Amino acid sequence: MKLFSFNKKELFSEPEKERLVHAIRQAERLTSGEIRLFVESRCEYVDPMDRAREAFVALGMDKTKQRNGVLLYIALRDHQFAILGDQGIHEKVGNDFWQKEALLLKTHFSSHKIIEGIEVCVKEIGESLYHYFPYESGDQNELPDDIVFGK
Repeated sequence: MKLFSFNKKELFSEPEKERLVHAIRQAERLTSGEIRLFVESRCEYVDPMDRAREAFVALGMDKTKQRNGVLLYIALRDHQFAILGDQGIHEKVGNDFWQKEALLLKTHFSSHKIIEGIEVCVKEIGESLYHYFPYESGDQNELPDDIVFGK
């Protein structure tokens, strides 16, 4: 018998999860680049970029062949996020690109359009990855496309 029954509320519904995984797969289909989405309720760090770096390494994103992985980190309840691109893609797009994507997310999030914001951001990141790291024969998906849920 359970004394307390706590049902942890899912951060995204199943249809929302499917939409986001589909967006990742679409964005990656023409590139050797990798996009991961890491979502949790709260960020334990003052700077969400520190948590993003921790997750980036824990997910092995720093080990892609061309160093072209991108992580979208989102702490929903704390209203924090970070976008972290590995060395290969960062050298190509620079800080302005990441700031533009962060503004895009912030705009969508402030309008309570979380899923749409993530979809658009993933699409634009995928377009940049395609531009600099187009799919070549023999490329393989180095990282899973599923959403990673933290605490």
